[in-house]
Amino acid sequence: MFSYTDLTKGVLFIMDGAPYEVVDMHFLRMQQRKAVVQTRIRNLITGKLLDRNFQASDSFEEAEVERKTANFIYESKGQYWFHEEGNPKARFFLDADVAGEQGRFLKPNTKVVTMVFNGTVINVEIPVKMEFKVTEAPPAIKGNTAQGGSKVVTIEGGAKISAPLFINEGDMIRVNTQTGEYVERV
Repeated sequence: MFSYTDLTKGVLFIMDGAPYEVVDMHFLRMQQRKAVVQTRIRNLITGKLLDRNFQASDSFEEAEVERKTANFIYESKGQYWFHEEGNPKARFFLDADVAGEQGRFLKPNTKVVTMVFNGTVINVEIPVKMEFKVTEAPPAIKGNTAQGGSKVVTIEGGAKISAPLFINEGDMIRVNTQTGEYVERV
């Protein structure tokens, strides 16, 4: 069991039957009041962020979330199919709402880390930076550089990101999958 002071950044705990991760934490003590821990927590199943205050009377159960590596196989009709690393027969899928925004950056044979809670996969963590081939890029327009010059390009998998004007079709670029931003040309 955790007390309210054990809720530091990165701790996984169970609240209302769902696993949560502490994203941010501040200890607050005001005059003639009880000490309070102000936290920002993320629901690991839905991905929603909540701001909650906890007091000394609160206690929490540790969430047993297991991390396993898996390989992405393909996406079909809103389902992302994976198999356990080293065991291609052990296949499972996640719906598009569980995979979230990161699903658009998955490409075949990508190694991911799955989070398993009570025997079910609740979340997938993909690498932070991945390399993609640009499949579609409009030509750069001369005189369009007053604000830094960027254009929307399509990368393999169909995701659209903003990239500098010098990126052309067929180039390999590195993308930050958490923010969906262009990082550099490879």
